Amino acid sequence: MIPFNKPFLTGKEAHYMYQAVYTGKLSGNGAFTKKCQEFFEKRYGFRKCLLTTSGTDALEMAAILCDIQPGDEVIVPSYTFVSSALAFVRQGAKIVFADSCTDNPNIDAGKIESLITERTRVIVPVHYAGVACDMDRIMDIAHRHHLLVVEDAAQAIDSYYKGRPLGSIGHLGCFSFHETKNVTAGGEGGLLVVNEEQFVRRAEIIWEKGTNRAEFFRGMVNKYGWVDTGSSFLPSEINSAFLLAQLENLDVIQQRRKHIWECYRQRLAVLEAKGLATLPVIGKNATNNGHMFYLLCRSLEERTRLIAYLKERHITAVFHYLSLHLSDYYRKHNEDIPTLPECDRYADTLVRLPMYYELKDEEVKEIIGHILTFYGV
Repeated sequence: MIPFNKPFLTGKEAHYMYQAVYTGKLSGNGAFTKKCQEFFEKRYGFRKCLLTTSGTDALEMAAILCDIQPGDEVIVPSYTFVSSALAFVRQGAKIVFADSCTDNPNIDAGKIESLITERTRVIVPVHYAGVACDMDRIMDIAHRHHLLVVEDAAQAIDSYYKGRPLGSIGHLGCFSFHETKNVTAGGEGGLLVVNEEQFVRRAEIIWEKGTNRAEFFRGMVNKYGWVDTGSSFLPSEINSAFLLAQLENLDVIQQRRKHIWECYRQRLAVLEAKGLATLPVIGKNATNNGHMFYLLCRSLEERTRLIAYLKERHITAVFHYLSLHLSDYYRKHNEDIPTLPECDRYADTLVRLPMYYELKDEEVKEIIGHILTFYGV
């Protein structure tokens, strides 16, 4: 069986985890946490980085930092994971769903402005498959309407927009280190990126359960106490130790994943040429980080048959999100359901192919061969 995903082990994870155990410091914000945060700050120039237990937690921290109040509106693409919206719903926000682009699943920046009202506070662009949204246009809209931008960069580690790393463009950025991502913190993990000085101190307080304990540990105060809202968002040193081993091999991991992605693109291009399927589009201002390779089938029925065909041949291909605006939860709490045809099209036709470091070239060829056979090419 060729699985859809398989977490890659560099060989140092257990060694670093052993070190973490024997330092006697297992709770968060220890040496390995600091090393991971410094890695991101130095490599990508992020102003302030805080590791979290998940990408969802990073988004929840962002929602708190945006000071979302009940009734505030937040614009989110419907074709995304539930956390992109849920983090703001937990603060009392009303989610206003936006449609996707016609040529990729990212939020259509051209449709955002019509959704803005006097209650709008935040725009949440999601960089689907690690491919950048139209950030110039989104940031311009946000600036003119005095809105905050929270980049959901869960899938976008080591990806860029016009030479700028994703997660560094909005006011806040959120990453995921779930086991399905390019690098993992041992199954779950995340990162909040703070790009505005105004949020730096409060972000650390929220991260530390609403206390100024981090300042106490740095010797900035002689005691710490409860000063704000927050939660236990920081991961244990075990997770940070696992992640550090992955980050030290990021370039190797990325090189392999992008190689696999390019093999898919080159050998499946015939399907697009014949009008049988559509391949991913990497815009001229974006880069490819090898997170995901997908096909767009011509119908839901065709996608169902393709997934079943590959499964019979011991290959696991999967679809992705269902449109959030059609979810049971959203329908239960909202009377006006928007019409978002592009989101629904991706929900019905997108299929993701196996993508992981240890996927062998001959296995990639086998997957491609079966897909071509399914389409009669």
